Amino acid sequence: MRLQSSRRTFLAGAGAAAVTAALPRLTFAATNGPSGIRFGYTAMTWNAEERQAIDDISAVGFEGIQFRIDATTEFKPDELRGILQQRKLTFVALSSGEVAIDPAMQADTIAKHTANAKFVRDTGGLYLQVLDQLKPYPRTVSAEECRQLGKLLTEIGKHTADLGVPLIYHNHMNTISEHPGNLELVLEASDPKYVKLLLDTAHSVAGGGDPAEAIAKYHDRILLIHLKDVVDIPLDTPKAKYPFQWVELGRGRVDLPAVFAALEKVKYRGWAVVELDRVPVASRTPKESASISRKYLEEKIGVKFPALLSR
Repeated sequence: MRLQSSRRTFLAGAGAAAVTAALPRLTFAATNGPSGIRFGYTAMTWNAEERQAIDDISAVGFEGIQFRIDATTEFKPDELRGILQQRKLTFVALSSGEVAIDPAMQADTIAKHTANAKFVRDTGGLYLQVLDQLKPYPRTVSAEECRQLGKLLTEIGKHTADLGVPLIYHNHMNTISEHPGNLELVLEASDPKYVKLLLDTAHSVAGGGDPAEAIAKYHDRILLIHLKDVVDIPLDTPKAKYPFQWVELGRGRVDLPAVFAALEKVKYRGWAVVELDRVPVASRTPKESASISRKYLEEKIGVKFPALLSR
């Protein structure tokens, strides 16, 4: 997917993945073929241990990695570029943090995300991910807040486009886009040339949506997929802040075969990044969780990962 450096010509689109078998056994090549989906993994499961995350994600066999904002202080661009080249990993996206719609904070918000887009560009990364400010669960949102966010995202996207880095907005629980109707309003209020969508499967489900339907509806705005799963838990569970918990792929209630069928139908070509905020079982390591999700993609979806020996 080619990134355009000019604001006038910048238009990142989403495309397709060819599939050679029907449900429940789909076949996707985890290689850079003309019709393939490439698979990455987020470093956030390792908390601040980004260097260990790089080693483990590469060892498990994923081809891409997504970092949180900590990477901008942990690494110099040239250093990170070299490490990723050595591990044969693509820097798919940087989670740039929150967007504040408060008018008094907008200038600083735009400056922060523009600086982070420069880090992505200098490191050879692809996309800059943002979400709006997290608020206590549950939350209510006005239509005007949705419109304000859409306009602000457009302004940020214009700045990142000038650097050749597409802006992707993450639908997320406890944000303005928590519910499907609000996400629709945000996207309607933003310029599709400068604001693309990162569709997260588990956040969509937890917010009352259907990610397969969202793929069909927003396929021309989707630039990145987060593959994530979720289970419901009692709100009185010890340490629980929300009535749900993120889990490895195939261990929750997200209909992932339907997600891949929807991706096939719209002919999506691009990255799908597996995300897990933290390991759901204390005795499990982040690497083990990544291996569980890889095994699900191989056995239930039919993804063919590159041979680990080449790494």
